[in-house]
Amino acid sequence: MAMLSDMGVPIETVNFHLWQPCNMRCRFCFATFRDVRNSVLPEGHLPEQDARRVVALLAEAGFTKITFAGGEPLLCPWIADLIRLAKSCGLTTALVTNGSLLSTQKLEDLGGALDWATISVDSVSAMTLNTIGRVTAGTPADECHYLSLCHRIKEAGVHLKINTVVTAANRFEDLTSFIIAARPERWKILQALPVSGQNSGKVESLLITPEQFEQFVRRSVRVETHGITVVPEDNHAMRGSYAMLDPAGRFFDAVGHGYTYSKSVLQVGVARAIAQVRIDRAKFLARGGLY
Repeated sequence: MAMLSDMGVPIETVNFHLWQPCNMRCRFCFATFRDVRNSVLPEGHLPEQDARRVVALLAEAGFTKITFAGGEPLLCPWIADLIRLAKSCGLTTALVTNGSLLSTQKLEDLGGALDWATISVDSVSAMTLNTIGRVTAGTPADECHYLSLCHRIKEAGVHLKINTVVTAANRFEDLTSFIIAARPERWKILQALPVSGQNSGKVESLLITPEQFEQFVRRSVRVETHGITVVPEDNHAMRGSYAMLDPAGRFFDAVGHGYTYSKSVLQVGVARAIAQVRIDRAKFLARGGLY
């Protein structure tokens, strides 16, 4: 179980998956939270005031950075208000998004409040994006769209990070030219992670071996000569190294085959809830989680 440090929480950063709905259907997604929606939260998200309470509780508990994720967090109509609240609480703020809804207007709305934007880019091939389900209304984004989006994020003064999930569909692709053109500060490369109850029944044909993942990483590290930090995370590095909350405000871990959930922080507070899941600080630091 998570051991509290002197700062009150086992690690400095927390991911709040506040919104279960998504406008994409990525087959490898390990944050679908269909179980949460079916059993404890039919709407797939908390009411706005409860979500605000969660953010305030996390700040009070000692976290110093919060990442808003989903589902697709930009579907949340009050996401900008939550990010501004987190910033006013002294937290470094981050957003993980598929990028389809991150318009220039959204960036302007978030001006001064959002520190990091993480864009999920698994491929710039329409065929691959269709295969894995990273499409909206059947239409995949293209390289020009992603490059324009990355440029607008940096122009807005927001730090840019790109996440790429490596699967059987894209493991032979070389994204380094795109990454060099996009120039994120960090490029996180993740091995597709099977999680029972989240992506089971869809992810199996996309899974790759640790050796196949390492091959992709070896081809990709050349971008570091352009000042881009590469952060590879295989399945072992991912499990148990994150502090994560589900859409119901419960901590969860992926140490087992499926997710283990705590009680909601709204019911028992952060300290009691986080003690009910497993978070390994050494693994968090080893994967470069502190930045």
